[in-house]
Amino acid sequence: MNVIITILLIILVIFILWQVLIRVLRRFFDFPAPAFIGKFLDSDFRRKMQPPDKIISRSKIKEGMKVLEVGCGSGAFTTFVARAVGDKGEVFALDIQPEMLKQIENKLKQPENKDIKNIHLIEGDALNMPLEDNTFDLVYSITVFQELPDKNKALKEMKRVLKPNGILAITEFLPDPDYPLKSTTVKIGTREGFILDDIGGNFWNYTARFIKPHN
Repeated sequence: MNVIITILLIILVIFILWQVLIRVLRRFFDFPAPAFIGKFLDSDFRRKMQPPDKIISRSKIKEGMKVLEVGCGSGAFTTFVARAVGDKGEVFALDIQPEMLKQIENKLKQPENKDIKNIHLIEGDALNMPLEDNTFDLVYSITVFQELPDKNKALKEMKRVLKPNGILAITEFLPDPDYPLKSTTVKIGTREGFILDDIGGNFWNYTARFIKPHN
């Protein structure tokens, strides 16, 4: 019993030190999740903690939608969203790191994903997206938004590419060292003119859903 308690305490200490280290580094440097951890980010272990079906439901991703994933990384949730929007829908997966997009390309070549034809990979910056105005029904990001160096500018870009009454869904998860409280995400979103629609999930794992006003 003492051995188990000791192991749990060691894990807890490592987790706390990791959280502190990353948060301190974030005060001085802006950097995305490195590409070499792509396999961990795109893992069944992660998806057990963040079930794709729950994120899709809380985000209100539906069949036929044209959606944009900001910061798709190695595609942990991209293929699930692609199947959720179906053949009549489209997923545009944007990331600033070509190494991450290459991992999605390789993933889509796997036999179990050969049926997916509606994903478009885009190398680009969330602060200056190479996309037209009023294009998407829904924009979402999953444990990425807090990594963006200028969140206000990113939100302006997201609003620009969303159609009127389009949905913005931001998902956060506590083990992520960039995790913000719900109130922080809501404050940032509403400050840029989005209307809060709902917050689904719990303290540890939530999705804040906003609406772009019609005018």
